[in-house]
Amino acid sequence: MTTHPSTAQRGVGPLLRAWRERRRVSQLELALRADSSARHISFVETGRSRPSEEMVLRLAEHLDVPVRERNALLMAAGYAPRYPETPLDDPALGPLREGIERLIGGYEPYPALVVDARYDVVAANRGIMALVDGVSPALLEPPLNAMRLALHPEGLAPRIRNLRAWRGHLLEQMERQIALHRSEPLRALYEEVAAYPVPDEDPADEPGEPVPYFALPLRIEHGGRTLSFISSISTFNTPMDVTVAELAVETLLPADPATAKYLQQSIS
Repeated sequence: MTTHPSTAQRGVGPLLRAWRERRRVSQLELALRADSSARHISFVETGRSRPSEEMVLRLAEHLDVPVRERNALLMAAGYAPRYPETPLDDPALGPLREGIERLIGGYEPYPALVVDARYDVVAANRGIMALVDGVSPALLEPPLNAMRLALHPEGLAPRIRNLRAWRGHLLEQMERQIALHRSEPLRALYEEVAAYPVPDEDPADEPGEPVPYFALPLRIEHGGRTLSFISSISTFNTPMDVTVAELAVETLLPADPATAKYLQQSIS
């Protein structure tokens, strides 16, 4: 488990206050949610009162603190971490790995993949592998990273017809994750991919016939035609392990009938 060196020295109070302010919750509102009092919350945040282990977990739950950071809060309060961080290749997670493979396989012919907190790909189905055909072999070496794959000039970027808009969406997504998890490796990845060159315009993105998309599509060239996808992301409910908590399943659903027909005919 990775924690900031100064976590324990800072104390749990300032960390809880930072999470409360980030969530834009008042001391009174948090107290009502956690069945406590605003006075007690104030004492905890200022270090005048040491919260119990149960109280730390209760406040973290009501502030929607990520599982990894809940361990950091517990350690800052002087308690042992509650949530393990099990390697994905550990035998204990065998059923999870099998379930993931069945899940993304069930989405075929539509592309689907699973990424961890650093956007490293831990599983991908045949739909994804078909889309990445032709990118630089260096980008396909482990660990395969979804952000590098999408935005690198030798990756999918030259084939994305609405690159500037899609790039903006991905960078905003990463910014939200950095704010949520305070991850230095993720910040380093963000700075790397944000520095990749971007054309002034997307000359290949011809408007054509207007399409009433209900969400920002990924428009990407494949096999001599432009495919349109809508991205859907899901996570595991009430995870009790850091590794599992940070996994995300992303599915690329067809945004129009032509894309759906093409995938059904070409990926079987």
